Amino acid sequence: MSVAVAPAAGPAAAPRLAFATGFVALAVGAAALAGWFPIEFSLATVFLFAGPHNWFEARYALGRLPARAGKLWGFFALSAVGIVGLTVAYAAVPFLMPLFGRTADAVSLYALWSTLFLFWVAALVWMRSRTNPRFDGGWVWPLACLIAAGAWLSPYALPIVLVYLHPVMALVLLDRELARSRPHWRRTYWAIVGCVPLLLLVMWLHLRGAPEPTAPSDFAVAFAPTLADHSGAWFLRDVSPHFLIAAHAFLEMVHYGVWVVLIPLIGMRSLPWQTHAIPAARRNRKWARGVAAVLLFGALVVLTLWVCFGLDYGTTRHVYFVVAMLHVLAEIPFLLRMV
Repeated sequence: MSVAVAPAAGPAAAPRLAFATGFVALAVGAAALAGWFPIEFSLATVFLFAGPHNWFEARYALGRLPARAGKLWGFFALSAVGIVGLTVAYAAVPFLMPLFGRTADAVSLYALWSTLFLFWVAALVWMRSRTNPRFDGGWVWPLACLIAAGAWLSPYALPIVLVYLHPVMALVLLDRELARSRPHWRRTYWAIVGCVPLLLLVMWLHLRGAPEPTAPSDFAVAFAPTLADHSGAWFLRDVSPHFLIAAHAFLEMVHYGVWVVLIPLIGMRSLPWQTHAIPAARRNRKWARGVAAVLLFGALVVLTLWVCFGLDYGTTRHVYFVVAMLHVLAEIPFLLRMV
């Protein structure tokens, strides 16, 4: 009686092992650099990867969107209106606040924005639930009402939550891409992605009592208040600013690494600059030229962003983080379509 011998799994497991090792190395390296050099690391990562990661994100989205909206036209229309409208409203809030006489009335603008955001997301979830694969989406409305009530009690809470939740969305999108193209890698991914909250816990234990971070150069020191504001130190007053700046820089680097390295290697069916795998580009020659023009324009924006960072880092970073709300919002309907 012969016994079948299973073939060695070494060669087949090598890419999965390389993926796991690369992810853990990225997370550990980002945590170490963010913990020791939070200001310099934050400044460097935004300068290097803010523009490129947006370009890769747009390129990936073009490769996944259908060539024609069809029955999904309403979903995409609501998505576009919400992305643009909520981004403009978010950018306008700081300019509108001085027009209100009382501080409470001014702060309520953020509560209003949060309410609009929540019901926009709820509407998208409900519309998504009515397309295949279907699910019961009725629960989303009472949940949106409950969170909206909390937003009026603490108007700044939801914008701060989005600051830290946004990088996590890239990890969810990576999981959905693995489910589509590398389903046998997902168990490995679920095991290694746990290092992210674990590293955050280690950073908190190490930095919870640390004073505000310092830097060896006057240039870096000048940005410490701005970085603290971006990380929500003005709202989370009982948390170490050092930890908040480090945690924000760490999560942003993980986010950038997922979009610039991991998702392109796993999810793109062609080289990033090749358009033949993009559904819209296959419609006809005009659409192909339009898609190529969009990608070229995006590359020019990346170069312009680098130049502007070099000329005036502070102003460029401030403008970028205001406009960055657009791609934060854009990830929500995209993620819903991948569920």
